[in-house]
Amino acid sequence: MTARLVAGLDLGSTGVKILVAEQDGTQVLVRQRPTPWRDGPGGTTEMAAGDLIATVSDLLRATADELLTSVPARDAVVASVAISGMGETGFLVDAGGRAVASGFAWFDPRGREQIDALPSRLRAQFAGRTGLPAGAQVSVAKLLHLRDSGLALRGLRWFNLPEYVAAALGALEVSEYSLTSRTGLLDQDSGLPWQAMLDHLGVDEEFLPPLVDAGTPLGPATADWLPAAFAGARITVAGHDHLVSAVSGGAIPADRYHVSMGTAEVLLRVLDEPVPFQAREQLAGHLINSVRHVVPGKHVVVAGVKTGLLMRRALQLCGITDSAGRDHLDEVAHALPLEGNLARDAIEVRGARNDDGVLSLSVRADGVSPAELFNAVLRHGNDEIRLLIRAMDDVMPVAHSTLLTGGWAGMKSVRRARTRVLPDVSVSSRDQDTAHGAALFAARLLERPTHPEPAL
Repeated sequence: MTARLVAGLDLGSTGVKILVAEQDGTQVLVRQRPTPWRDGPGGTTEMAAGDLIATVSDLLRATADELLTSVPARDAVVASVAISGMGETGFLVDAGGRAVASGFAWFDPRGREQIDALPSRLRAQFAGRTGLPAGAQVSVAKLLHLRDSGLALRGLRWFNLPEYVAAALGALEVSEYSLTSRTGLLDQDSGLPWQAMLDHLGVDEEFLPPLVDAGTPLGPATADWLPAAFAGARITVAGHDHLVSAVSGGAIPADRYHVSMGTAEVLLRVLDEPVPFQAREQLAGHLINSVRHVVPGKHVVVAGVKTGLLMRRALQLCGITDSAGRDHLDEVAHALPLEGNLARDAIEVRGARNDDGVLSLSVRADGVSPAELFNAVLRHGNDEIRLLIRAMDDVMPVAHSTLLTGGWAGMKSVRRARTRVLPDVSVSSRDQDTAHGAALFAARLLERPTHPEPAL
């Protein structure tokens, strides 16, 4: 092997994944570990910083060992690593680099009370200023919850998950634009921290590390716990996972939906300019985000539903916990009509809205098999997606094509359902678009001068 190796690390809601590729994008291996969440009462879900780093460390060691068995030792060296991951989740870090609280999952309900209690002047500006709905999902909701629970925020810094891991590897401490766009702390018009919200939190401008574009070189990996294969690798943050997935296949046409089907199902449109303040308010009223892309200078409109979460819980409810069981259910569900063979109101499903995520089932008839139930969950997802499309069509040109990506897109019952509501659907040939997209960011690092790194 003569090509240098690069790696994309994806910190996802379900799994922490790494994809190692040659510099030209040729995949070498993919490995993953479960995301180390800790479940609590009432849907609360959190992660300890130490558990995340231990998971990343274990994954990197296993990857390094596998590289040594497949290539000569002199070639089993990863030259660069780009890190992508879920939005909203992150860690508060003190001056010594220690995380002082757990990171909350984006779907954790804590913080809703604090968002509802925002001063009227902040609530009135929130959606138009940040491009986000004012809800529990945004990072600032969790920050306010922690503050009101007694944690003093002044003197701390906020790191989104990929930024935290990059710093733990030894890279420069930064805030990346697409991830910071998910926090409720960024003014979408100016690209600067929203001072009024910082004031409400009781922090100063040092609360966020310096803002950088995705792909900015952040120095070498120097952590002493790294295996030799990764020591010295050049590091960058690739950005928000759904947006990284969207660039994995090249530029997205302006009239295309990129649909990333993970725990959340995300419909994404790419724009050359941000939508205006009033349009951001209008979209946020439908739980649709208008934020910065991982491509510098580009913006995205992002609509999401928690269909992957509901599908996963439906499978678990039916006792299906492995790929063989899922494949069998897919075959049986696809063999049925999508509308099912039962009465129209035999199964009622709720929970896909982006501010919900609680699978709620009402079964009013006998004969509800796992396949009938799964198709009902898919129909419910279609109903919510229609509402989102209608809202987006009100403020931007209609889309004419769709690319489906992500794990759920591999199921033909899922693909059939989405062709009923999305235009001209095609499916990505890759099963790890986010990690692949991150690996492309890592490859671009090798095309840039090694020095100097940015002055931050």
